[in-house]
Amino acid sequence: MAAVDRFSLLYREISRSCSIYLEALAIVGAWYTVRKCVSLALNTYSALRLHVIPQLSGETDLTKKYGKWAVVTGSTDGVGKAYAEELAKRGVNIILVSRNKEKLEAVSRNISETYKVETDIIVADFSKGRELYPAIREALKDREIGILVNNVGVFYAYIDYFTSLSEDKLWDFIHVNIASATMMTHIVLPGMVKKRKGAIVNLSSASCCQPTPMLAAYGASKSYLDYFSRALHHEYASKGIFVQSLTPFVISTNMTSVSCGASKRSVIFPDAEEYASYAVSTLGLSIRTTGYWKHAIMFTLGECLPEWMWARLALYLGRVLRKQALAARAK
Repeated sequence: MAAVDRFSLLYREISRSCSIYLEALAIVGAWYTVRKCVSLALNTYSALRLHVIPQLSGETDLTKKYGKWAVVTGSTDGVGKAYAEELAKRGVNIILVSRNKEKLEAVSRNISETYKVETDIIVADFSKGRELYPAIREALKDREIGILVNNVGVFYAYIDYFTSLSEDKLWDFIHVNIASATMMTHIVLPGMVKKRKGAIVNLSSASCCQPTPMLAAYGASKSYLDYFSRALHHEYASKGIFVQSLTPFVISTNMTSVSCGASKRSVIFPDAEEYASYAVSTLGLSIRTTGYWKHAIMFTLGECLPEWMWARLALYLGRVLRKQALAARAK
């Protein structure tokens, strides 16, 4: 009997201990479930607020909210041109900045005649470095700029290994992708602060979501823009300035047609006009967004992947695209 009593006592003690652990695990599980449910609800609300409600409600009066003039860099093709047209459609006067004078004049004339807004042009090749910024500063000196869109950027002729890139290409990433947005912001921001209103949009990339092999230099330059945008917003939000980082995946433009194989609009590759329509509607609502609802889903999934998995998939895809591009050039 003594042995039985000892066994019963031991069994009761073990059961009591297990019960405490099970209760603790149940509390932890319940807390985790509640957090996930709340997070899902907030993310769903955020997605609806950002990508659905603006499409259903009336357009925001951007001229009243930010100002009558917008400066758009890299505005003769692709996203820059489409974004400038979308702003003009909403009554904003446009200053186009790009390196090709003939293209600038043609786009300026088309926007002015189509949307009945004022336009102006500034010829600037951002790959030239710091020498061109005094002229830009002088050209914008007496303008009341309400919106600055730092869109100008360079990409690869085709996705390639870092050691295969020329020094000129690396300097282009620095001068065009990084320095241009930094210096244009430095030129325009003081006037916005003085008026206590304004918006700055920096076109980053989803490649900054996680480290992306074979896009190392480009992704790093876009990660700079993403960090710069978010830090600057918090620095100047109290002065009425809204700074936004756009982080899209591939958009069907001339720049991405060869390097990424996105020559035509598809289910996940919007053309520049479709993308700009969605992106402009997010202005003032989110400081960091892909600007396009399908890309937002892809970005969320990308952030959930372990870094090693993202990197391995990106490396495989990069090699495939590189091989295809080299084969096309060999023909």
